[in-house]
Formats: sequence, C-alpha cells, structure tokens
Amino acid sequence: MNFGTKAVHAGVTPDPTTGAIMTPIYQTSTYVQSSPGVHKGFAYARSQNPTRSALQESIAALENGKHGLCFGSGLAAIDAVIKLLSPGDEVIAGDDLYGGTYRIFTKVFAKYGIKFNFIPMGDVSNIEKHITPHTKLIWIETPTNPMMNIIDIEGAAAIAKKHGVLLGVDNTFATPYLQNPLDLGVDLVMHSATKYLAGHSDVVMGALVVNDDKLASDLAFIQNACGAICGPQDSFLVLRGIKTLHLRMQRHCENGEKVAKYLANHPKIGNVYWPGFEYHPNHAIAKAQMRGYGGMVSFVFKEDDQQQSFSVMERLKLFVLAESLGGVESLANHPASMTHGSIPREERMKVGLLDSLIRLSVGVEDIDDLIKDLEQAIG
Repeated sequence: MNFGTKAVHAGVTPDPTTGAIMTPIYQTSTYVQSSPGVHKGFAYARSQNPTRSALQESIAALENGKHGLCFGSGLAAIDAVIKLLSPGDEVIAGDDLYGGTYRIFTKVFAKYGIKFNFIPMGDVSNIEKHITPHTKLIWIETPTNPMMNIIDIEGAAAIAKKHGVLLGVDNTFATPYLQNPLDLGVDLVMHSATKYLAGHSDVVMGALVVNDDKLASDLAFIQNACGAICGPQDSFLVLRGIKTLHLRMQRHCENGEKVAKYLANHPKIGNVYWPGFEYHPNHAIAKAQMRGYGGMVSFVFKEDDQQQSFSVMERLKLFVLAESLGGVESLANHPASMTHGSIPREERMKVGLLDSLIRLSVGVEDIDDLIKDLEQAIG
C-alpha cells in the first residue's frame, strides 16, 4: 500500500455499530466486564482506548513498524524511552537537539545516575569513539533542531548493532512521509505528533514506533505504569490530521525549498540551513535517506545581530512568532530564547546556534504571499 493510501486508511475501519467512516471518540474512562477479567479487550482507559488504538496502528503503518504507542506529548514519549535504562547506564546523543530533550536528559534523568554524552554526529564514526560498556542508548535527531544537520541513520544503526546498543531517532522534522528510520535499521522512532502528524496546531501528543515485540511490551508497561497517555479527543484530532499528511508535506517541501533559496540569495542574509542545498555538509546522505527536504529552514544575518533578528520577527505578518512547528500556518521562532532557551549559551554556540538565528516552519500558504512577507520584514 502506498503512503497516501496508508495515510487515509491505515488503522481506520468503519465503526461496526453505526458504519461511521470516522473513528468514534471513545470518551470513556472504563469498560463493562461480563465477569471479572472477561471483557472485549478494553478494561481501563489508561491501558487502552479504541480511538488511541486506531491512531497507534495508523502511525505504526506509516513508519513501516509493528507497534505504535501514543503519549501525552513528545517529551512523555522520550521519558518512557529513558525509563528503559538504569542508574549507571550511558546515553550518547547528538549535540544539536531540541531544547526540551536536552532539558529532560540533563535536568531530570541525570540526577538518577544516567550519564549523557552530547557529541557531533555529522560523521557517525564519532559515535563509536564514545561507546563504553555502559552505553545503552544512542539518541539522534535528523534533520536536527534547529541547525538542520543530517546524520547518517544507516551508518549509526550499524554501529549500534555492532555494540548491542539501542538506537532511537527523533523523526519529527522529516515525518514518515520523507524518512523511515526503522527501514534503515533503528530500534525505535519518536515523533512529536504535535507537529506535522497532527498538522493543525491544535493538539499536543507524542508517539513511538518499534518492531521488536519485547521492546514494545516494555514501553507499553512503562506507559501504563506511569500514565503518560493521550486522550481520545486528541487521538481523534491526530487521526484526522494524518489523513492529509502526504498532501501537506508535499506543499511544505515545495514552499520550504523556495523560501530557502530566496533567503540564500538575499544580500542581507548570511548562512541558510536547509539540507536540500548541494553545499550542505551531508547533502548526499539527506538525498539518500530522505524523499524530500521538508519545510524547516533556519538562517542568520550576515552580522550576528540579535536586535536585527528581533526587529524582523516583529515585522512578520504571515510568519507568526510562536513556539512549535509543523502546522499548516507558517511560524517564526527564536531558538535561543524560545525552544532552546534551556540549553546553556556556551553549548548553543558550539553548534553554531547564534543568538540571532531564526528558525522558520514554512507552512502551506501560497508561496508568493510568504515571500512577500519575508521581503517586507527583512527589507
């Protein structure tokens, strides 16, 4: 089944009671049992909910995976992954990560005796240099947030398997429309479903997809025991959003390319970070493991002037200044003070995340209007 067909149909069947084509919102906390322990597969809504189950099947199908689990947020999904570990275990993570991921690693789990090493992964051979007998997990984003670095997933998977280490990939920026890490050998895929999967800036949710039965069972146990679930209403909204994922991503990619090229040719703009450029350090890897380059673009002015960036963002009209990304509307973000403010400045500067950097989530509006908005704001 091709991707667009899966987006519309995977995990979804007409309601057997009424024939409703849309999955019902099962707004219930518990389910009637005919005898103790005898029920129709659903006992309590923290453990299972039919709306959530349909969504989990849909997301798993999109990622070519066997098991999907949906959580209250992307960070709740990451939280469950780290709870697979024990004190004394070590994690190798990329040095360019979403600020919330860095925060939960360093401010929450580090104090429980889990060690986190943040390293550059543009050359994945660097990963092997940091593996120790205590390494249990490698965690990467690709493309990274917000510097749009590309990491060789297949190369990282080969290293992880060689050393018996789990490999997790945050696939939020690429989405399963552009990239399927499980097919490249990783153990688990994470999404902030808040972003492109839902696509309409109206829900907060996270998801994990795995193939291994035991890993799926362990994660499901953690989810049920700790309670980081999503509700049926949110599940319904993401199911609805997924039905147009392929259509939206086509436009995000088209618009993202045009915005990136416009910025690259602007006399006031310095570096533009977008993996579709042939001069991007790992463009060849992006071309090999992705089916397009997405709608995320970051850039800086020729002079590292934070006030200039602030003034431009204040003048934008269609690109509204807000947290998050991946919705149908275009957003502008200032990572240093917003999404990545929890990362110490010296760490941000190491990866080139300057105080003046602007990250754009290019939406699905008419591209002429988006370019005009950038023109009037940048001058």
